[in-house]
Amino acid sequence: MAATMNHNVVRTRPKVGVGVVITSPQSHPGCVLIGRRNGKIPGTGLYALPGGHLEFGETWEECARRETLEETALELKDVRFAFVVNAVMEDKDYHYITLFMTAEVDTTNKSEPENLEPEKCQGWEWIKWDEFPPNDQLFHPLLVARQQGFNPFDNIDKNGLRI
Repeated sequence: MAATMNHNVVRTRPKVGVGVVITSPQSHPGCVLIGRRNGKIPGTGLYALPGGHLEFGETWEECARRETLEETALELKDVRFAFVVNAVMEDKDYHYITLFMTAEVDTTNKSEPENLEPEKCQGWEWIKWDEFPPNDQLFHPLLVARQQGFNPFDNIDKNGLRI
């Protein structure tokens, strides 16, 4: 069903974001890395994944790696496309197409996150996917993905490997 929009109001075009569902199967089985947004950004106080805006000419994988490194100091392996959401909050003039990428921490480098952007994030923590904060505490794209049934562990074998 298409949403009705007020065509008399001038709106900005949708933006493209990349959210990174980061796992660490050996150190934090069944968990993903999330942090609470901070500062003067949309969704302050809500839990979100590492990620950000797709830059001109950048691949989705490059964006996932860059944003994760900038925000957490973690390097990634096995970065792949997982899910996409069209997140709209008309009353807030918010419209993002968010590409969700899955990845694992490359433990040959740093294996635990640092909060490199405290002005944007209160800190990072590993949370079990099945024990996530309540929906009213999730940043809108992550909320929409969960409501639509996205689960990064659906294609994981008994050894924690993506199949």
